[in-house]
Amino acid sequence: MTDVNYQRLKGTVDILPGEIEVWQKVEKIARDTFNQFGYRGIRTPIFENYNVFARNVGDTSDIVEKQMYDFDDRGGRRLALRPEGTAGTVRAYVENKLFGPEYPKPYKVYYMGPMFRYERPQSGRQRQFTQIGCEALNSESPQIDVEVISEALQFFKQLGINDLKLTVNTLGDKETRDAYHKALIDYLKPYYDQLSDDSKERMYKNPLRVLDSKDETDQKIVANAPSILDSLSDYSAKYFEEVKKLLDKLNIKYEIDSDMVRGLDYYTQTIFEIMSDSDVFGGGYVTVCGGGRYNGLISQLGGPDEGGIGYGIGVERLLLLVQKENPDFTPKYGPDVFFASADDEGDELAFEVLDKIRKNGVSADKNYQDVKVGSQIKEAIRRKPRYYAVIGKKEVEEGKFELSKVDSDQTQTVSVKEFEDNPTKFLS
Repeated sequence: MTDVNYQRLKGTVDILPGEIEVWQKVEKIARDTFNQFGYRGIRTPIFENYNVFARNVGDTSDIVEKQMYDFDDRGGRRLALRPEGTAGTVRAYVENKLFGPEYPKPYKVYYMGPMFRYERPQSGRQRQFTQIGCEALNSESPQIDVEVISEALQFFKQLGINDLKLTVNTLGDKETRDAYHKALIDYLKPYYDQLSDDSKERMYKNPLRVLDSKDETDQKIVANAPSILDSLSDYSAKYFEEVKKLLDKLNIKYEIDSDMVRGLDYYTQTIFEIMSDSDVFGGGYVTVCGGGRYNGLISQLGGPDEGGIGYGIGVERLLLLVQKENPDFTPKYGPDVFFASADDEGDELAFEVLDKIRKNGVSADKNYQDVKVGSQIKEAIRRKPRYYAVIGKKEVEEGKFELSKVDSDQTQTVSVKEFEDNPTKFLS
């Protein structure tokens, strides 16, 4: 008989009590911030038709070529676990016809949930990871672009993270891309034999991918490649100038990085990254939020020829940053009150009181083990409640008990009936 491995799979993690509270606090701040900017939640399936990602994320991207989990189901359909959130959100937007005249423009949504990429697990990056993102669909406007960037920065500010760098670039429109593709291919041709195998394959399909190569020789070759800013159409140049002007008006500091291309093929016009050089990442700037405009994606998925812009944030990496830059962020998770029982009669009353005060909105718990009162009080302290009480036969007969505050010498005598009816009055 062979041994069965019941351990979690490589690249996955268990988020346990004591850790999950930090996740939930981040998610709440995300929802509150996004609601302020007019975004509403959306949830899409974890798996989609393979082509939702392969054709729209880009068949020359690392995600599709090397990282995507795809498989045939029992009906012979080729499916994929979602590697990012935008393509599925746009598919839902198109399929549900959310571009109709009865819907707002732009159509603003946010999502949060698990994504999947087969890559080497490392700190802050797993094969199953969580992403928070926003999408503003059905609009092409420099104002929307800057609003999206402002929203992302506000989210980080609400988390207590302020020391960040914003970099922006433009990938232009189709006219720009066609002109730049030609200029880039002309530049790369003499170096073809020196390029990595991946870059050789991508050079004619999508030369922008060569700029994003991690190969050291490729990076040296593209260091002197022409800039896309030299190929901008009149429309794209004016659009980018307006984006920069609006960032200046909102006093948002930024740097232009003409080499930035992002890792997904659907981007057009404005792209951006928010970066941190926190030493939690080991030195140097690391991207903690990335996004941009994708004007062709909606029509590519069968919808109208409209624009959209969005961004994604990896939560695992974000949590590393939050806990380093804002040590007080971790919430306390103990109950409001914890009951210890001195005897069977006290235990029965504690059980009844628990039920009533929980229904009045109080977080409460008790000991369920047959152990001495001293051990129960130690358990109460370990659970980090705000208050605790010991209930026994005497408290049952008198109809009152002593309520003690854990972090001080403060005690108060409370009536069982009054406490059941209005517990928050005694838990200030």
